[in-house]
Amino acid sequence: MYNKFYNVIVVCSCALFLSGCGTYFNQPITIESARIGEDTEVTKTLRDFPSPVEPLVVGVYKFRDQTGQYKPTESGNTFSTAVTQGATTILIKALEDSKWFVPIERENLSNLLNERNIIRSTRKEYRKNKNPNEPQLPPLLYAGIILEGGIVSYDSNIITGGLGARYFGVGASTQYRQDRITIYLRAVSTSSGKILKTVYVSKTILSQALDANFFRYVRFRRLLEAETGFTKNEPAQMAVSEAIEKAVESLIVEGVEDKLWEVNAEPEVVENLVEKYKAEKNEAQNTALYDRYFKERRSKTSVFLKGGTALIGGDLNNPELTYSVKAGARWYFNPYLNVNSSINKFELTNENSFSKGFNAIDLNAELSLLPFEKLSPFLYGGMGIVNDDDFDNTLFKLQYGGGIEYLVSDKVGISLSATHNLVLSDELDNIVQGKRDDQYFNFSLGLNWYFGNPVKRKKIE
Repeated sequence: MYNKFYNVIVVCSCALFLSGCGTYFNQPITIESARIGEDTEVTKTLRDFPSPVEPLVVGVYKFRDQTGQYKPTESGNTFSTAVTQGATTILIKALEDSKWFVPIERENLSNLLNERNIIRSTRKEYRKNKNPNEPQLPPLLYAGIILEGGIVSYDSNIITGGLGARYFGVGASTQYRQDRITIYLRAVSTSSGKILKTVYVSKTILSQALDANFFRYVRFRRLLEAETGFTKNEPAQMAVSEAIEKAVESLIVEGVEDKLWEVNAEPEVVENLVEKYKAEKNEAQNTALYDRYFKERRSKTSVFLKGGTALIGGDLNNPELTYSVKAGARWYFNPYLNVNSSINKFELTNENSFSKGFNAIDLNAELSLLPFEKLSPFLYGGMGIVNDDDFDNTLFKLQYGGGIEYLVSDKVGISLSATHNLVLSDELDNIVQGKRDDQYFNFSLGLNWYFGNPVKRKKIE
């Protein structure tokens, strides 16, 4: 009985602590009062920006959803839109937070003009009857820059997945889904109509669900059933707000970089601001969809040292794992392809029947499948020769294998690999028997050191 309840505790603990403890322990159980809206991670960045020499008067006629998408449900679409229709208001709030812009009312300009006509009419009557010296209504501000653009895409379910397990009525599962929203923002000069700058920002929206359950008979005619879980959805409005604020930040910095507007700050502060943004932009440009970061990493020349085990596959029974040590060097033709050469010292043993030390020289061509990422699988194949320690017999062989490498830094990598060596002879274990040639396997853990600059990617013209 104790073991059964212990299983329940373990499953529930995993459900709570794997993800979203805050969500679980802050479940809404009371009516909450209205409060001021939350800030995003970019809001503070906008507020901390150095001030401009002179704020820019801008007009925003409309910055709205251009996707036309409706919110998907299990039974189909609804008449509720997938993203907010109030993006213009969010943009104006971001412009105010930055202190770089003076937004003027243009979204509902007809309402403003109607109200000013009412004021003029009322003042006219007032001047006629009481005060003929009543001042004129001041003119409206006009915008030197118009901000255009909108929400151009909302991609649902760009990534979905989950994980679950069940054993004797005890189980847990987790599911996730990621959507993606994309916006464009451009600044247009009202005097010339020239598009001064266009920026593009995307933001993912994450939804998660986690649950755990227990369903078992704990004794005769006694069924214990328990379940717990939660679902967490990132608010789409917060994602839109963060993306728009990021677009305003990008517009300011790129405008400063192109000298479209000036900063009221020391040159060092401006330079640091621009350099920081350039580094972020460079990282974004090298990051593909699904957060895969592409970077020129591996140098043209590298050396490696591997240690592991060797296992013979010959004519005798009961092979045993023994030591294997390898050292060599690689030369890269391009980020994907290299040729490498190595020297290998190892021992091959069959229990109570065969044991001998060997030396091998290998020449391989190697293919890195993901050369611009830290974690990359690789495949290789080639030819070589193998000798025993007495160098009495030289045998030729073919080998192929594969593995995976992880770059701890730009200069050091750790690899795991396995190699199948096909000896072109049946004399490796000193016994000629059957039709099959001898063979052996190497399983290795290695260190790779890279020298020089990374191999450059060839750009397609």
